[in-house]
Amino acid sequence: MEKKNTVIIGAGLVGSLLSIYLSKRGYKVSVYERRGDMRKEKLSAGKSINLALSDRGIKALEEVGLMEEIRKICIPMHGRFMHNADGTTAYQAYGKEGQYINSVSRGDLNCKLMDLAEEHGVNILFNEKCNSINWTEKKIEFEKTNSPEIQKVKADLIFGSDGAFSAARLTHQLQHDRFQYQQYYIDFGYKELTIPPAENGGFLLEKNALHIWPRGNYMMIALPNIDGSFTCTLFFPFEGDPSFATLDSKEKVRSFFEKTFTDASPLMPTLEADFFANPTSSLVTVKCFPWIRNDQFALIGDAAHAIVPFFGQGMNCGFEDCAVLNSLIEKHNDNWSAILPEYQLLRKPDGDAIADLALNNFVEMRDKVADPKFLLQKKIEAAFNKKYPDKWIPLYSQVTFSPQIRYSEALVNGQRQDAIMQQVMAIQEIEKKWQDEEIEKMILEKLR
Repeated sequence: MEKKNTVIIGAGLVGSLLSIYLSKRGYKVSVYERRGDMRKEKLSAGKSINLALSDRGIKALEEVGLMEEIRKICIPMHGRFMHNADGTTAYQAYGKEGQYINSVSRGDLNCKLMDLAEEHGVNILFNEKCNSINWTEKKIEFEKTNSPEIQKVKADLIFGSDGAFSAARLTHQLQHDRFQYQQYYIDFGYKELTIPPAENGGFLLEKNALHIWPRGNYMMIALPNIDGSFTCTLFFPFEGDPSFATLDSKEKVRSFFEKTFTDASPLMPTLEADFFANPTSSLVTVKCFPWIRNDQFALIGDAAHAIVPFFGQGMNCGFEDCAVLNSLIEKHNDNWSAILPEYQLLRKPDGDAIADLALNNFVEMRDKVADPKFLLQKKIEAAFNKKYPDKWIPLYSQVTFSPQIRYSEALVNGQRQDAIMQQVMAIQEIEKKWQDEEIEKMILEKLR
């Protein structure tokens, strides 16, 4: 079939990757981005949670031959490094030996993907704000953000890849009867902070780990950067005590960190400056339907399914969208009347599932990871998985290291496994009995 003239709205991570997939298939692709070219500007700090690139995202990058290049800006993280409130530390490996996730800077990755997109013939235009889409004429109106210029661009195929607050989704929504939209903010925001490199350029914390300071109702995490620094993110209530509202002076901030994040505070010389210079940002989940319009338009990435970052899957899910879409282009031989409905059918349940899983994982990360009973539960699950790998895969491994398992399947499997483990953990003196044969038999019986 004839390759359609394609416009992608948004040159973020997913839009850039999608443009490469389509260009490699012979589509003429133009990407319109509201922001300026970040490769020519100083990357703005303060609003970017470092990303955790895992198997689903890696698989999508490998499919278009990009992973080798991307790997150069990644740092492997083999597990969680816990910094407990009592001053003790603990390490929890991810998955099985050899399995890891990768820390990567959002800005660095985005710049790299845009470079690679242009190398593949993609035309990226910046400072272009999407005002509206005329579905009948297949024209998109763009307004320059740095001049009064307005242009109308004709496109046979349009993708909305412009994030959680998508302009493309809004114009689709306003002109679609019975469009379903759900937006949910949690009562926690986040703020970016920094642990700089050591004087010799080394790392002040364990390099190959995701660091977590779980504190019950809130937490801080730190992910390594290739320059030796760590990007820290404080996930904290907007109101209450303590909260962003109560930490309203440099003295209060430093005092709170010295008391609460005792081992991290001395490593943060710019804490007070960072705290008040960097914005306090909100965290939103977006679910919507439909994602598509006839054979001419589809939402993808955060524009279709914005999620909170607590499973490290926002980018990975968006990259998987691209890979699934690519497989459908192959399956249906560029017939978009067949491609788009099946894309929506496959990805909508998975987008909803990972949104729910991410919200649930926030509680685990901020609270449960420091709970001895929870740690015992994870030990039992790991031991059972080692002995019966075909019968039990821990939920985290299903989501992070098992791209063959859909998010929607992982959610159902995880709920079933959790129900079994609740019964196991309720057994009296389980901490002494967990290796007994009767416990093993009980789990096997319940899995039938």
